[in-house]
Amino acid sequence: MSNTTKSAFRPKKVCVAYSGGLDTSCIIPWLVETYGCQVVACVADVGQGARELEGIEEKAKRTGAVECVIVDLKKQFMEEFVFPMCISGSVYEGRYLMGTSIARPIIARAQVEVALATGCDAFCHGCTGKGNDQVRFEATYASLAPQLPVIAPWRIWDLKSREAMLAYLKERNIPCAASAEKIYSRDANMWHISHEGGELEDPWNAPPEDVWMISVSPKDAPDQYEDVMLSFSKGRPTALNGKPMDPVALLTELNKIGGRNGVGRVDICENRLVGMKSRGVYETPGGTILMEAVRGLEQLVLDRETLHFREKLALDFAKIIYNGTWFSPTREAMWASFEAIAQVLDGDVVVRCYKGRAEAVKRRSPNSLFHHGFATFGEDEVYDHKHSEGFIRLFSLPLRIRALLGLNPDATKIAAANKPTGSCGTGCGSSTTKQHA
Repeated sequence: MSNTTKSAFRPKKVCVAYSGGLDTSCIIPWLVETYGCQVVACVADVGQGARELEGIEEKAKRTGAVECVIVDLKKQFMEEFVFPMCISGSVYEGRYLMGTSIARPIIARAQVEVALATGCDAFCHGCTGKGNDQVRFEATYASLAPQLPVIAPWRIWDLKSREAMLAYLKERNIPCAASAEKIYSRDANMWHISHEGGELEDPWNAPPEDVWMISVSPKDAPDQYEDVMLSFSKGRPTALNGKPMDPVALLTELNKIGGRNGVGRVDICENRLVGMKSRGVYETPGGTILMEAVRGLEQLVLDRETLHFREKLALDFAKIIYNGTWFSPTREAMWASFEAIAQVLDGDVVVRCYKGRAEAVKRRSPNSLFHHGFATFGEDEVYDHKHSEGFIRLFSLPLRIRALLGLNPDATKIAAANKPTGSCGTGCGSSTTKQHA
């Protein structure tokens, strides 16, 4: 069903994606007043931290919710969404590791499950009409529960500013810790934390140091590098420095290691799905280390054509993640390819973290295609250098034929510029002709 307006639909019970921030604190009483409905708040724990979740159930009910359901999604988030993204090697526009994008499908899926379990007849989200998140949430709703309509307050209400929302809550005696002087808009989960707004809205302003929350400046990082060994089974990390760890504990520790070494800071002006550019500053310390480790392992075990295929496919997979169409046949088909590729991604990788950089420096795998006997520059018995001549002639045959037929303008130009000349100055001299015959 299409999005609702204030007059088009009268829901009885609405499930709202609730974060406890200013927007959703306004949304719950607004829904009650506008539609006379009950509201169920769905809180998704994707690792945003205890501080964000503290007292959130009481807060939701104090603002008018009849029920608040908190869903722990951290492990599912890692296993079903983050690890597949790492295996695919998907990065948006060359730099963004898509921490916000990859979390939206699992949050919206949990909201669908809560809505159906509690008898809700509509969804609601607090995404603005300018952002990507509205598309991601609603694409998930459409994929999993298309029968329920969607209420998007930012597209229909009269609260158009932070000041207006604070006044709205004050009029209703609803407590709120937010202030009118909020500097940055942030989104956090286990994988990353994003920062937008404030001074960052001018791309000529370098990010001030007070933006960053989970990483030190590279210049303040230790002068000694720190090596991290990750062990993998089929592309999934299973141990850190030889110690087996579950996904949540592993990424938590990687975030600490990357953060103290200044790893994972990104500043990008990206192209939003809705058509405008936005400036985002991201911190993904543990994710940057993990991504580098997977790339280091695949360098060892994937043949050239498979690796290049994975790289090409990753560009389209990144669009699917960024645009929010995770629950689609296209994503399922592409993931089948990545999962097949990941079957050989077993082994260990050491990533060296040093002043903002994370680089794979050691790799080993039982499925390694690297063979010292073939790769050595020394004498060997498996490779005959004379064999290269025939390979090169066949490899370059199309280029040779093109030049011989006079179809290569560069070859024609060079030949004309270096055409031999005889005594008459026209290229007819017999001595020159014999010399180049």
